[in-house]
Amino acid sequence: MNAEIKKQRDPRNGLRMSATLATVFTILGHTVFGFEQPLAAVFVALGTGYACSLLFEWVDAWACDGIPNFMGGGALKVVDFLLPAHMTSITLSFLLFSYNQLWVIAFTVALSIGAKHVIRLHQRGRLQHVMNPSNFGLAITFAVFQWTSVLPWSFTTNVHGAIDWIVPLIIVGLGFRLNLFFTGRLPTIGAWLGTFLVLSGIRASVLGTPWSAELVVLTGIPLVLFTFYMITDPQTSPTPVRGQIIYGGSIALAYAVLLALQVQYTMFYSVAFVCGARGLIIALKNVGVLATASQPAQAIESRAITT
Repeated sequence: MNAEIKKQRDPRNGLRMSATLATVFTILGHTVFGFEQPLAAVFVALGTGYACSLLFEWVDAWACDGIPNFMGGGALKVVDFLLPAHMTSITLSFLLFSYNQLWVIAFTVALSIGAKHVIRLHQRGRLQHVMNPSNFGLAITFAVFQWTSVLPWSFTTNVHGAIDWIVPLIIVGLGFRLNLFFTGRLPTIGAWLGTFLVLSGIRASVLGTPWSAELVVLTGIPLVLFTFYMITDPQTSPTPVRGQIIYGGSIALAYAVLLALQVQYTMFYSVAFVCGARGLIIALKNVGVLATASQPAQAIESRAITT
């Protein structure tokens, strides 16, 4: 029984599950759902992601006189090493709409993968990236190339009726299972949604608008993916429950502030801001400016599902 539980909670199983879900969703998107992004975007994103991941890891290992993490374990080790890059790349291929400008896809993927190797801090005894990769790439791209976008309706253009709401429910169910068994980030999800509900109610009361109008955004596939697959990245979010609650609530608060300022692509900027603020706090703790509370080691820290 213990061996079975250990196997189920192996971080590699979570990575493989996430990569498989993202791949299946992409295949269905281009064959059934009606993705409006060109199919070529998938291959450009994956090619760029794989190449950048291998190159940056090789350069990192060379600079540190070490051995690249993809070497010494055969083909399976290379596959496992590329899983995070696969998830980041394939996710960006359907989230980013660049009007057939495929170089923008390549730019965003390279930026996302590069951020994992450049924006790093010492955490739990090792260097670890602090910015959510795909979110960081999207935030920078939207800020620099303001003609790019995320099309909320582009994920299920060809499906109608019951299937139009069954698809998001399936995504929610699979995301709930992923976070229950592999990431342990259900408190983050709860804090994000709970704070969002409260702040949206206040916003509706102040503006005199229906509360339902404020909540309708939660029914779209982009927010579903954002809630269950992006903000729950174990590598760039806290593990303790208290930290998760602060983190999830902070994202909702940043979202509300940016929305009040009429900033577009609010959800991506809110995560970038909170991850950046969290990274600053970690950096200040590392240099002794802020006190660091001692925390017991937790096995969940090793669970890595990076998007």
